[in-house]
Amino acid sequence: MPTWGHGLRAKSALALLLACLLALLPAAFFAWRAFDEVKTHLGEGYARNFTELHRERILGPIARELALAHRLADSVTIRHWLRDERAPSRQAQAREEAEGFRRAFRDHSYFLASSGSLDYYYNDPAQDYSAAPRYRLDPQKADDAWFFSTLAAAPRVNINVNPDRWLKQAKVWLNVVIEDDGRRLGIAGTGLDLSRFMKEFIDAGIAGLTPMIIDRSGVIQLHPDTRLIALGSGARHDAEARTLASLLADAAERDALHAALDRAAATPGTVEQLWVTLDGGRRLLSLSYLDELRWYVLTAVDLSVAEIVDRGWVQGAAAGFALLIVLMLASFSFAVDRLVLRPLKALHHSALALTRGETVRLPPPGRDELGDLSRAFGTMAAKIRAHTDELEDKVRTRTEALQAANTAMSAAQKKVRDSIEYASLIQRALLPDQRLSELLGPHHFALWRPRDTVGGDFYLFRAEGGHNLLGIVDCAGHGVPGALMTMLARAAFDDAMNRIGLERPAALLAHADRTLRGMLQASQLPRAIATNMDAGLVCVDRGTRRILFAGAKISLYWSDGDTVAEIPGVRRALADRRQAEFVEHSLALPAGATCYLVTDGYLDQAGGEHGFGLGNSRFAELLRTIAQRPMAEQAQALDQALEAHRGHHPQLDDITILAFRID
Repeated sequence: MPTWGHGLRAKSALALLLACLLALLPAAFFAWRAFDEVKTHLGEGYARNFTELHRERILGPIARELALAHRLADSVTIRHWLRDERAPSRQAQAREEAEGFRRAFRDHSYFLASSGSLDYYYNDPAQDYSAAPRYRLDPQKADDAWFFSTLAAAPRVNINVNPDRWLKQAKVWLNVVIEDDGRRLGIAGTGLDLSRFMKEFIDAGIAGLTPMIIDRSGVIQLHPDTRLIALGSGARHDAEARTLASLLADAAERDALHAALDRAAATPGTVEQLWVTLDGGRRLLSLSYLDELRWYVLTAVDLSVAEIVDRGWVQGAAAGFALLIVLMLASFSFAVDRLVLRPLKALHHSALALTRGETVRLPPPGRDELGDLSRAFGTMAAKIRAHTDELEDKVRTRTEALQAANTAMSAAQKKVRDSIEYASLIQRALLPDQRLSELLGPHHFALWRPRDTVGGDFYLFRAEGGHNLLGIVDCAGHGVPGALMTMLARAAFDDAMNRIGLERPAALLAHADRTLRGMLQASQLPRAIATNMDAGLVCVDRGTRRILFAGAKISLYWSDGDTVAEIPGVRRALADRRQAEFVEHSLALPAGATCYLVTDGYLDQAGGEHGFGLGNSRFAELLRTIAQRPMAEQAQALDQALEAHRGHHPQLDDITILAFRID
């Protein structure tokens, strides 16, 4: 056999090996580019979701404190005293009124500053209570400029981050002007400890994430780097104050930032995003405007540091890709030897065998020693090869189409699943479990079991002064539609509580009903879509041990272990086709009695031998047997009773029970 044939085969194998390597290089490059684009897309979603969540976490506590500060500033007793500060009786009444507000404020502190006497009054738990002013304000001193600039400004409210020179405390001060028939008698408000506020809302402790707050002028109010905070800028105009725009070196980025701020202010609640150069690196900036506070909430994300994608997964994928390349090269080398070099040698022996008249498998036509034999049977081989290639192309085309369809379907399912799981985290975070634990402790329990990952049930809790408001809401539908309806319902009830207070449950239901009707009418939903919701609200007066209840298709149950009573709500739901007249029930509970609010998902759950619902009667008898137990044991007993009744039947609806006891 001539030696040139062996040389040709070796060169062919080497050429194929080099071609494989060259094909892998662009594949690796495009794979890395695709991964980088996916990481950027995930980072934008991560920054947007974090900013929205951060916005709600900040808005809730401060909005509550501002509402209390407004009520303190609008107090008739406080205004009467400021008209004549030296009247002993009025001063005593004002002190008693302000002390009640002090206990309700988050930091248990308040301040009053008089525009007449310029006296500054302040009380908190850390200092002895005193009727005397802490100090007197001086218009010539820069530290007191906040008072005079606030009185002179048009808005009644401003939020100022500043240390007090006499109290030796740095706080986020909430200032509300006290007005009386056009006169500005002074300023009232409270403060949130700056270090605590920073720890809860600014110091996220997440690598690559920098939350911050700026005001309408772009001045930095709160930042993890306290050196950048423009102290006192919230109550006076300071041309030298550090702004976020001043941290950007590029004029185009500053213009883009101002445009994004204007868009966010025009549509409060939305999130704007842009890329800027900040802290010496490229940052994704997400921002949202809080119209109630005249603040912007911002999040700067360094995608090169933030763990948008799990590092373990990336390292594992890289190792797997490297291993795949090694395996491909090894497989290719083996295949070249097995499928090219060995068959060539075998084909040479076959050609020799053909000369002897033996029946052998013929090689395809080529330029080497197999060419003579292949061309002798070229016509037959060409037909067979064409038929085989056609079949293989059809199989390959259909296989690739199926693989592409399966890949797209898997990706879509994962996106939907991940979105629903994240929505569940957000919905759970909106439930008032922490406040319930802080104020009611072991005297309450809440069972919240959505039928799907997210659901249409949620519960409410708010405390102001000597009153607590507890409630549950059951929106039509479950799963994602029900969860979206809870967002509308939550906004409507928050607006009702902010405007009306807690002491009139029936008025709260009526206000929420009107708000929801306006929302749904504006959205022009089809009539076939159910948008109504059941609700039950209880206002507890801790001082008198009396409760006020109003319900829309939800009843209030109470039991002391001997008696079980049901206080029914009206028979129409919120946002029903016909508007309901909500009725308020007042009652005094015996000592040790437990109150229960329950949605129909528990009462209507199918189970037992015939698949009937649990029902009100069995529920009431169950309450009689457990009412005197500790609240945690009651929750466990209700859960076990439901599971025993349900058996193999699936959960049909979202289930919520909120129970509390007045001691």
